[in-house]
Amino acid sequence: MKRRNFARRPGCSVEATLDLIDGKWKGVILYHLQSGTQRFGELRRLMPGITQRMLTKQLRALEEDKLVIRKVYAEVPPRVEYCLSELGESLRPVIDILKAWGESHQQRLSCAPPPVVVKKPKRAA
Repeated sequence: MKRRNFARRPGCSVEATLDLIDGKWKGVILYHLQSGTQRFGELRRLMPGITQRMLTKQLRALEEDKLVIRKVYAEVPPRVEYCLSELGESLRPVIDILKAWGESHQQRLSCAPPPVVVKKPKRAA
């Protein structure tokens, strides 16, 4: 994935960081890889809303940006594992703070509609 040049721009370091972890899934993938090496299928199970194609695309981008290491084993069937690189590990505090902020604001951020309260009709005596 081609990266933009952020040199000599106000906020360039913030832009550069957000450019690396942008989108809906990259931060989530990095979060799950914090717990250790994961296989593709394990990551997919941890993120039921992601398609196989999107997970592949996001993992490739993270690998290209040197945040994730992809290890292929010469086995039949082939086995592929993903883990955080040293650079990816350096994002751990950022991901942890994003998680904590999300947890403390979860009620307000929830995309789910508010619960519907069903009132029972009063019975005549």
